[in-house]
Amino acid sequence: MKRLFSILLILTVFLVSCAPAAAPQPSAASVPPTEALPTPPSPPPGEPRTLTVMVHDSFSASAGIINEFEQANNAKVTFLKSGDAGAALNTAILSKDAPQADVFYGVDNTFLSRAIDSGIFDSYGSPLLDRIPDEFKLDLKNRLLPVDYGDVCINYSKAFFAKNDLPVPASLDDLLKPEYNGLFVVENPATSSPGMAFLLATIQKYGDPGYLDYWKALRANGLVVVDGWETAYYTNFSASSGSGPQPLVVSYASSPAAEVVFSSTPLDDSPTASILAPGTCFRQVEFVGILVGAKNRELAEKFVDFMLDVPFQEDMPLNMFVYPANSQSSLPESFVKYAQAAPEPAAVPADLPAKRDAWIEAWTQAVLR
Repeated sequence: MKRLFSILLILTVFLVSCAPAAAPQPSAASVPPTEALPTPPSPPPGEPRTLTVMVHDSFSASAGIINEFEQANNAKVTFLKSGDAGAALNTAILSKDAPQADVFYGVDNTFLSRAIDSGIFDSYGSPLLDRIPDEFKLDLKNRLLPVDYGDVCINYSKAFFAKNDLPVPASLDDLLKPEYNGLFVVENPATSSPGMAFLLATIQKYGDPGYLDYWKALRANGLVVVDGWETAYYTNFSASSGSGPQPLVVSYASSPAAEVVFSSTPLDDSPTASILAPGTCFRQVEFVGILVGAKNRELAEKFVDFMLDVPFQEDMPLNMFVYPANSQSSLPESFVKYAQAAPEPAAVPADLPAKRDAWIEAWTQAVLR
C-alpha cells in the first residue's frame, strides 16, 4: 500500500513538471497607453483623399486650377457652399463639435473678430505668407490667412441714370434725397459681409449713434434690404438682371469688370460703375483657415498653400473679381481696364470686436422692425 502511494506521488510530480507554464499576466506598467495605439491605416495608394472646403456662395474657381491641386495631391476637393459669408460662418460655428469641412474660405475683416473668438480655427503659418503684404495680415496667430481683397462700394446702372436724366449720387448724403426714393438695395449686415462692410462705412462717416439716424432716413426714403449679395445683385439690381427695380446696389468696385467679362455680347464699356467718393467704400479682405477637428490636416495645409500661391491667386480676378493678396501675382488686362479701386476707403473701426453685435442689433431695430 505504501509502495503504491509512492508510485502515485512520483507520477503526479512528473506530470506537473511536464505541463506548460501558465501565460504571464501583463502588469499595469506593461499595458501600452491609449495614445500609443496604432493609428488607422492611410487610404490605399491610388485612392484619393477627400478634402471638404466650406465657402460662401460667391466662391468660384476654374475647374482646371482645382484639378491641378487634386492631381498633384491625389485628392478630391468638395466645395460646400453655405450662403453669404456671415451665414456660412454661422454654419461653421454651430457645427464646430462635428465640423462639416476641413477648410473654411470667406471670412472677411468685418467678421474676423467673431470668427477668431469662436475658437473654430487652428493656427497654420504657411510658408507663402512671406509673399503677402503685412497690411493684410490681421491675425498674428495665423488662424486666418489673407487670400484676397476688394472695395465694397455702391454700384449704379449707367443706363438708368442716363435714361431718366438723373445725376448719379455723389455721396452717402445724396442717397437721402427724394429723387432716389426706392432706388437703393443693400444686404443685411447680420448675414452678408458686403452688407456689414457698408454698415461700417456709415459708422465711420456718421459716428455712433449718428449712423442710426442715417439708416432711419434711408429706410424712410424707400431703402430695400435683402439677405445676401447674390440676391441684391442678380435679382434686385436693374443693370445686372435687366428687370430689377433698383439701379443702386451695394457691391464691389470690381463688379463693372465682371459685367464686361460675362456679357453674352461683346462690350466696349461696362454698363455699371461704382461711386468712389471718399468714405463711401470699404476695403474688404478675405481669409482662409483650417477648422479645428479637420479630418485631413496635412491636405488642408496644402490647400491653404495652394490658395496663397500664384496660380490660384491669378485665377481669382476673373472668377471672383477680387484682387490677389500675393504681391507676386499679375492681373488680367480686362480686370485692370474695367475694375476700379477706391482712393479713400473706410477702415475697420478699432472697437469692432466689442461693438459688432450691438451695432447689428441696433441696426436691425432701426431698419427692419
